[in-house]
Amino acid sequence: MTAIQILGLAAGTITSITFLPQVLQIWKTKSAKDLSLQMLLLLILGVTMWLTYGLLVKDTAIIYTNSMVLVMSLLMLYFKYKFNK
Repeated sequence: MTAIQILGLAAGTITSITFLPQVLQIWKTKSAKDLSLQMLLLLILGVTMWLTYGLLVKDTAIIYTNSMVLVMSLLMLYFKYKFNK
């Protein structure tokens, strides 16, 4: 693994974990009422497109980062529906 690849993976990790506090806050409070559904849907669409792009060009950092963000985004969407009934 090259230094550039390590940089990409490190940057992806840092970027991805920025979503973790929000996921944990929603889970802890059992509330996602202030989370914008439109923002979540656009985020999921964009991240899915980035993930597809990463898979097509076989870029590990893009695949890794967007997979993590997609999982957390889908968790937030799930919590949005589960806790706001």
